[in-house]
Amino acid sequence: MKSQTLGRWRADTHNVNSNGVSFMNIGTIDRLLRVIVGLVLIALVFVGPQTPWGWIGVVPLVTGAFRFCPAYRLLGLNTCAIKS
Repeated sequence: MKSQTLGRWRADTHNVNSNGVSFMNIGTIDRLLRVIVGLVLIALVFVGPQTPWGWIGVVPLVTGAFRFCPAYRLLGLNTCAIKS
């Protein structure tokens, strides 16, 4: 496992904690859909109905960017491909 030291913090380059457990729980297709839906919802703030509800698109955008969904963790879901 490759890691970098950032000050006093250690950042694992493969999103794995010290116990070898991955923090990623969002797969590639799920990630792509979240980013697209997030961008479309945020666009609703500026075009179309111009509703502030479009800011809810930040949630799927951020979870797609970080490949981690807290709700998936709570529900025990994981859409990442298993690497052998």
